[in-house]
Amino acid sequence: MKLYYAPTSPYVRKVMILLEETGQRDDVELINVATTPVAADPSLLAKNPLAKVPALERPDGPTLYDSRVITAYLDARAGDKLYPTGPRRWDTLTLEATADGILDAALLMTYETRLRPEDKQMPEWVDGQWDKIARSVAALNTRWMSHLQGPLDMGQVAVACALAYVDFRHDAWGWRQGNDGLAAWFKEFESREWMQSTVPPAG
Repeated sequence: MKLYYAPTSPYVRKVMILLEETGQRDDVELINVATTPVAADPSLLAKNPLAKVPALERPDGPTLYDSRVITAYLDARAGDKLYPTGPRRWDTLTLEATADGILDAALLMTYETRLRPEDKQMPEWVDGQWDKIARSVAALNTRWMSHLQGPLDMGQVAVACALAYVDFRHDAWGWRQGNDGLAAWFKEFESREWMQSTVPPAG
């Protein structure tokens, strides 16, 4: 298999952690691509019409894309280790969706300041995206701590990757304020081996 990736992508980081946790890292060749919403990498575009990473090229079917599709596929291949069965599965999927929503908003904030000309940037747009992040973080802190503190699953990995990306690009906004339980959980979780080995490069 081939994984089209960018080392700073938090969506890619989710996949990398799952590969390590499930012992599949050696089954995947990494293909580093440079792509943005305004400049698609031609090699990636041939695999994913959305020109987004990650994209997983399989030997027995079409290329998979969207990190949640890829992680679900890889986890099923490993025997369903990080997506539990039964009622807990739906909580895990909801947590992952919440985490990806945080990432979507954080990336839009990043694109607004990095890709849009300064005279066309909208502070109100950035504020609106941050409001989504703040609401989601508060919900995690008040509703989801018992799940986050339970057995390892993909919901926890996704939340950790999302919070780490907010730290990486938007640390000054201070998501930890008023969210002490979540902050304490994240401090412990980010010390895990695969969280440390997948820290994105600066830049």
